Amino acid sequence: MKRAALVFAIFFLLALSCRRQGGAGDVFRFNLETEPPSLDWSVATDNASIMVLNNIMEGLTRYNQDLAAEPAIAERWEVSPDGKKYTFYIRPDARWSDGKPVTAQDFVDSWQRLLNPATAAEYAYFLYLVKNAKEINSGEIKDLNRLGATAPDERTLEVELIHPAVYFPVIVTFMVTFPIRKDLAEKYPDSWTEPGRIITNGAFVPTSWRHEYKVVLEPNPHYWDKKPGLRQLVFYMVNETTTGLTLYDTGDFDMVRPPPAAIPSYRGRPDYYEYPYLGNYYIGFNIEKPPVNDPRVRRALAMAIDRSKIPEILKAGQMPATSFIPPGLIGHNPEIGFKFNPERARQLLAEAGYPGGKNFPALTLGFNTLEDNQLICEYVQAQWRANLGIPVYLRNMEWKVFLKEVQLDPPQAYRFGWIADYPDPNNFGEVFISISGNNHTRWKSAEYDRLIELGAVETDPVRRQKIYDDAQRLLVEKDCVMVPLYFYVQSWLVKPYVKNVRFNALRIFYFKDVVIDRSL
Repeated sequence: MKRAALVFAIFFLLALSCRRQGGAGDVFRFNLETEPPSLDWSVATDNASIMVLNNIMEGLTRYNQDLAAEPAIAERWEVSPDGKKYTFYIRPDARWSDGKPVTAQDFVDSWQRLLNPATAAEYAYFLYLVKNAKEINSGEIKDLNRLGATAPDERTLEVELIHPAVYFPVIVTFMVTFPIRKDLAEKYPDSWTEPGRIITNGAFVPTSWRHEYKVVLEPNPHYWDKKPGLRQLVFYMVNETTTGLTLYDTGDFDMVRPPPAAIPSYRGRPDYYEYPYLGNYYIGFNIEKPPVNDPRVRRALAMAIDRSKIPEILKAGQMPATSFIPPGLIGHNPEIGFKFNPERARQLLAEAGYPGGKNFPALTLGFNTLEDNQLICEYVQAQWRANLGIPVYLRNMEWKVFLKEVQLDPPQAYRFGWIADYPDPNNFGEVFISISGNNHTRWKSAEYDRLIELGAVETDPVRRQKIYDDAQRLLVEKDCVMVPLYFYVQSWLVKPYVKNVRFNALRIFYFKDVVIDRSL
């Protein structure tokens, strides 16, 4: 495998050198690591797709540097006295990349498409705050026009909520709420997101997409805001982080995520950046598959992992986690969850009928191809074998294959992660509600659903903390449908001549402000 990676690196270097045109100039080259499964923002779910979409599209609002919602396609908005009606006013200079105005109806069309059961959007629940959204998505209401989002004129979007939500302007920063060109999506249902057909309203527009290699973005000539400082933004797809680092060191990439083994050597350099990250890396269980259909087995697996070693493995200051909601948010409680207790884990396994691991069925742990995942899953495998005496097999899959598998037929155990879409504990709590398309565990709990619904509307921070404490205890202790491993930390290498890369705890990058200054 190492030889194959070296051969690939050499090929990649040659390919890049053949395509240089007297130096990169104002081209910014970023290693996306994986192929985006989809640039259809109604159905995309992964970080790679979101990274591209945040640079080619804009919603009603966007984040400022403090992670507060600021006007984007909506130049302003008003809230009714009862907090249940939002009126957004579309800026008159907002344009699609073909020059057509962005209208309020474009948002209505997008939201109706997201919630239409035929779309099968995993993120449909994101808009369940909107009147009749849940009923439309479940098929209870057939008429999409009954959605509480209407466009009385081209520049006015009226949204009715089922309850007040002060964080709603943050909700509409997220990709699934972006407007859509219904005419194109209907005319080219299977290819409207491909370059040459896709029409965007953000700072960039895709001009080339060589699948599994790179996607090239160029400035949108009709973008309403300040024009990008780049001639091209190129997302490469090299999932071997060691290869990505080689390409960074040779000057062929401008920004990469360093592999864990390299971090000690680069930490302290002016081009190395480390930043907090609102995210949790965890092991999920398909609770319908033996032997993890027994909660005693799941608890034993949770107690058999020594998380204190994870920072030594990944080397970037990751924080071991036993609970789901990360530091910095209401709901974070490090006392929740199972600590390392191999003796109690073996007792639980014996109670489940597997003393000393005897007769325990082979357990598969699935993960997608990335060096970090390989390291962590090999460590978890070793921990379960050493502390429980059970057979554990790893299943390594390419990203799109892995996503499809966890959606349709998850293995007994799989690695996964959740990165905040908006900085509120509700965004973590909703991952595991019964109707969430991101809940791949097959677990449904009416009590958990009730708690998350209460937490979404509670305004008192003390009562809200208690609600999320109760929900997390149900999730990671009583039913133990997932095992938190660590809270993420971002590590990046950025060339000194790259200016205006803005870091934040959501790892959202708007590259429209980036400039290349090689005079330094």
